[in-house]
Amino acid sequence: MTLADDAGFAELSRQIARGAGLVLEAYKDKCVRRRIAVRMRACGVHTYPDYRALLERSPEECERLRDALTINVTRFYRNADTWSVLRRDLVPALVDAGRREFRAWSAGCSSGEEPYTLAMLVVEHLEQVGRVDALGRARIEATDVDRACLERARAGIYRREMLSELPPELTEAYFRPAGADLQVVERVRRLVAFTELDLSRQRPLRRDYHLILCRNVVIYFDRATQVRLFQVFAEALAPGGYLVLGKVETLFGPARDRLLLIDPRERIYRRPA
Repeated sequence: MTLADDAGFAELSRQIARGAGLVLEAYKDKCVRRRIAVRMRACGVHTYPDYRALLERSPEECERLRDALTINVTRFYRNADTWSVLRRDLVPALVDAGRREFRAWSAGCSSGEEPYTLAMLVVEHLEQVGRVDALGRARIEATDVDRACLERARAGIYRREMLSELPPELTEAYFRPAGADLQVVERVRRLVAFTELDLSRQRPLRRDYHLILCRNVVIYFDRATQVRLFQVFAEALAPGGYLVLGKVETLFGPARDRLLLIDPRERIYRRPA
């Protein structure tokens, strides 16, 4: 990498920040460069200045680049062992805790598979214990930086292959045909509110969540941003609340002294009551 390349990349980063509203400095440098390189090859462009010129004249490429830079790899019930712990232990404990409301945050929700999976587990439990009336007091806030993903999430319509890891009884109970695809049923969709939010620079919507899911998102940020985000999560949890990270993510920094690791295998942490 030459100094000219570095200068060109810095200028391109500033242009992307202005046009797409993404603060690239918060993301790992290698990850950003690799994703930009993929788009440059797809366009037949070989230098950063040439790619900048392309972005200036092509709104379509700006959108493709934004999609490439935001992390959107997800499925329903992804990492089944983690969801099994949530289904068996955490959701019943949190929903039945005697509190008036249940509030959760899916941070980096992509196209909605994670928050809808959680909503299905909440609905399933309340239906099983005969407390359907409590559904109106459950709220899952799902946030992401990618507007297009959020629009798809709000529609709640998915290709059948996105449900390949979901237990069949959940598919049968909480989806309905939508042409060749499947749509999440209304009683599950109404539990989830989707909002645009950039984790790298914006604060959460509230500070009293009983459960925060942020799985396989933090790994794409640089270490300083990771430390800040872990602090944000610790502060956003209500006493007794849980934080669930991805299996390759580990809590560090000051937040490590504020949260207890209760399940090392599934990366589940708890804020002391």
